[in-house]
Amino acid sequence: MKRFLLITLVFLAFAEMSFAQKFAAKTNALYWLTTTPNLGLEVALDDRWTLEVAGGYNPWTLSIEKNIKAKHFLVTPEVRYWFCEAFLGHFIGINGNYTQFNISGIHVPAAFYKVNNKGFFVDDLLSARSQGWAVGGGLPYGYSWPIAKRWNMEFTIGVGYWYTEYDKFESRKCGTFLSSVSNHVVGLTDLGISFIYLIK
Repeated sequence: MKRFLLITLVFLAFAEMSFAQKFAAKTNALYWLTTTPNLGLEVALDDRWTLEVAGGYNPWTLSIEKNIKAKHFLVTPEVRYWFCEAFLGHFIGINGNYTQFNISGIHVPAAFYKVNNKGFFVDDLLSARSQGWAVGGGLPYGYSWPIAKRWNMEFTIGVGYWYTEYDKFESRKCGTFLSSVSNHVVGLTDLGISFIYLIK
């Protein structure tokens, strides 16, 4: 709960600094499918550059009996360059990501490749409970188009790098500690279909 409040305070401070600028609030519908509430705020720095801060927080245990959960929080600052004008059309960007997680029994598509261990990241999340953190950065591409007055829809995809450290436990509740792991991972850093409200 404290982490969620901290993320909310960051968003409020960001909005306050952006009061005199054109800015937008957004949420990623694909991220909601993972049961993760999420919010982003984006401000225009000039006609073609914007700055975004986005985050999500998932506190849920989906099955207590099977200890299935995807608990985590994620913070992503991002700078974007728009080819037409801010909040409209094609854009590219660069971002950073930081997350802490406690995940067990979740199937993740094979979208992350472990560089040092030579394999995909999926097996770690299915066979054991993984608790730790990750930091990384990516290069997103996206497209935004208007769907109503003050409303846009945005598609985003990006690839990049993650460094992660986590402890592995037996997947059952209070499972035995198995090992500590660190990985260099390449793969998706962005995937979204977002709804955007243009505030000013």
